[in-house]
Amino acid sequence: MFMSKRRRKLNIFKLLRFIFILLLVVGIILFGIKYLHKKDNVKEVNKKEEKEVVKEEVKKLSLVMVGDNLIHDKIYNYAYSDGKYDFTSILTYIKPIVSKYDLAYYNQETILGGSEIGLSSYPAFNSPYEVGDAMIESGFNIVSLATNHTLDRGEKAILNSRNYWNSKKSVMAIGSYSSMDERNNVDIREVNGIKYTVLNYTYGTNGIPVPSGKSYLVNIWPVNGSNPSSDNSYQEYKNIVKEDIDRVKDKVDLLMVAMHWGVEYQDIPNSYQEDMASYLSSLGVNIIIGTHPHVIQPVTYVNDTLVIYSLGNFLSAHEVINMANRVGLMTSVDIILDNGKIKLDNLSNELLYTYYREGYKDFKVIPFSEITSDYLNNYKDVYNKYKNIVTKLDNSILVAPID
Repeated sequence: MFMSKRRRKLNIFKLLRFIFILLLVVGIILFGIKYLHKKDNVKEVNKKEEKEVVKEEVKKLSLVMVGDNLIHDKIYNYAYSDGKYDFTSILTYIKPIVSKYDLAYYNQETILGGSEIGLSSYPAFNSPYEVGDAMIESGFNIVSLATNHTLDRGEKAILNSRNYWNSKKSVMAIGSYSSMDERNNVDIREVNGIKYTVLNYTYGTNGIPVPSGKSYLVNIWPVNGSNPSSDNSYQEYKNIVKEDIDRVKDKVDLLMVAMHWGVEYQDIPNSYQEDMASYLSSLGVNIIIGTHPHVIQPVTYVNDTLVIYSLGNFLSAHEVINMANRVGLMTSVDIILDNGKIKLDNLSNELLYTYYREGYKDFKVIPFSEITSDYLNNYKDVYNKYKNIVTKLDNSILVAPID
């Protein structure tokens, strides 16, 4: 009897223990399933967040570039009416294009010293401020000032020019300054989360010496050190440019250099241009923008650096009528910042034509995609000739087609 009760108690104890163990095992299993499910959810959330982070790191801006704004007296005389200068009608075809881009560059070949010191044309230029007003109104927000004509009208014109551009806060004006502090305080800006800057140099100043102790008036990177105002060697000038780049390259995502270089009216780059392009590429420059020859030159890549050897003239009225002087280049590209690295995409080139009728009237800068025989009878032949110059060094480079 006693054993029977004891046995029953033992069986009940075993049953309870079994139930306890079973519940414990079930609980562990359920906890494990719940934990794994939660972990998977966490992984999915983390993956989603990682994707979102990567997506946020991809940033993009658009850039368009044109060449020399060379304001001969024929142009500013045409633009003068009712006691004032107005150049906006010349840019009728350009404004709708340029205004679509985040960044828009051009080269102000002639100094904007203003009417108060007297306007002048070749060989010593000085142009009215209204030239800049029209370009800004059309959407241009980067302008290079270091050209062979920067010193044409002396220090006064440069200081006037600098005061004008400093009053235009939306514009990055580079290459010519009013002090060494202003020169060395590199202008860094940001668009769409991409930090950028542009440096600017000219090969010389038409033999006009830079005033002693005032090298800031114009950035010079001379051919073989042939600056008449300096005894520095070619390599020493390279070192100056390297110092400029080193000062800023870790502070920006996108680094561009505008070079006023090459041989006038020559449609292929010379050895100086090729050497400088290779050197700038080795220093990490993303885009090299070439001006000065007054004719277009090829577009190509040197390593990962986009090199536009010459954009040609944007606007001019050369005394010697030469079709090459009237055909310019408009180059555009998308700049993508992906995980800290700059990539260039959607490179496009379009030819431009400076139109004016007899007597230097009705100036217009017209893209070839919009030109008709009313403006240029043989525009298709002209297009094909200059299109081939752009692509001469790189068959993969494209030029916008025309009808």
